[in-house]
Amino acid sequence: MAVREGEHRKPIHLGAHFPGVNNTTVWQVPEAGSQVDFASFEHLARVAEDARFDFFFLAEGLRLREHLGRIHDLDVVGRPDTFTVLAALAAVTDRLGLAGTINTTFNEPFEVARQFATLDHLSAGRAAWNMVTSSDAFTGANFRRGGFLPHADRYRRAAEFITVAQRFWDAWDAAAPQRVVHRGEQFTVDGYPELPRSPQGHPVLLQAGDSADGREFGARHADAIFTRHGTLEAGREFYADIKARAAAHGRNPDHLKVFPAATFVIGDSRAEADEKARHIRLLQVGPQTAINFLEQVWGRDLSDYDPDGPVPQEDPTFDAVTQGRTRQGDPREIAARYRARAEAGGLSIRELVIEMTARQQFVGTPEQVADGIDRYVQADACDGFILVPHLTPTGLDDLAARVVPILQERGAFRTEYEGTTLRDHLGLPPLSAAGSERRTG
Repeated sequence: MAVREGEHRKPIHLGAHFPGVNNTTVWQVPEAGSQVDFASFEHLARVAEDARFDFFFLAEGLRLREHLGRIHDLDVVGRPDTFTVLAALAAVTDRLGLAGTINTTFNEPFEVARQFATLDHLSAGRAAWNMVTSSDAFTGANFRRGGFLPHADRYRRAAEFITVAQRFWDAWDAAAPQRVVHRGEQFTVDGYPELPRSPQGHPVLLQAGDSADGREFGARHADAIFTRHGTLEAGREFYADIKARAAAHGRNPDHLKVFPAATFVIGDSRAEADEKARHIRLLQVGPQTAINFLEQVWGRDLSDYDPDGPVPQEDPTFDAVTQGRTRQGDPREIAARYRARAEAGGLSIRELVIEMTARQQFVGTPEQVADGIDRYVQADACDGFILVPHLTPTGLDDLAARVVPILQERGAFRTEYEGTTLRDHLGLPPLSAAGSERRTG
């Protein structure tokens, strides 16, 4: 396996994911902080900027999930509005990129283009948009249209959405705003932008989607891809595929960055780190969480099962017991795979869920974690990582203090910001007044 070395090394890029309503965040410990208090967002952002991270990443959901008719436990902590949080962070940071997740299915291009242009001006060119789609009627019930969009059309709408948004971003040159007229399958627009071009031209565009349509959309439109391909082999395969797709669209593949999500646990020794990681996983997957997760796979109420007992033998259904979370694949095939793994390892339900839901983790001493991050980047499995702490808001502190300096000493990560915009941080070329440098077809 080829690994870049010396003058051929790639710079490492790092994003900081705000830990919130997901199954990696630990809430049961005294040091766990608030999900809605601005001090939590500010703490993570300041730590990330002091460590010279590329950007702060904020996820978003448009409806609280429900499990068997009840609000999902992790969602009761609340979901603040993305633009409000990022605009506030723009006032307490100077260089850190500010990336927010905004849906293309239940919003309008003019409104989103205006909001991101505003954030880009307020932050002096540090805004990024994680473009996501949704096709489920459950989320749509919070909106006027409900579940109006067939699953197959979600990326068609998203592509047209981005096109219209970009036209608004490009329609105000140094002289005056220009009229935007668009008539398409999804949108009919006739108006003017309300803001001149922002310091970086357009916000940086991020995208997360692993289907064939998702990959094509990202390869054509995104500046960076957020992926769950965590192992080295899977990462290399995805990296090669998405870069080839970008080239097929007439783009320079180096201008599309790939960011897997990654968790991390640091100890003074590998044994200590392994023990900490085991303890964290037990906190993340408690008895009730294990049952809830298996209910999502089996599509039925399993509350009578012992989380420390064996996996169910009955077949799953195709029913969705958790609203707001998409089931992946044929449940019968998934259940068969789960049973086989449990039988091979003699695993209980809880032990099985802990093993099957573990994401790629960097576990070890600061030197070992630094080695792992650098190896993935130099082996072309990614261009960097969006790091997901397990604790709000101090989960990044240890890595920033103990791992980042090692990467800096090795020349693998910046010691100072060299530019002012997020496009500068990511090594992306400037945009011309006519729009993107990359879209040629």
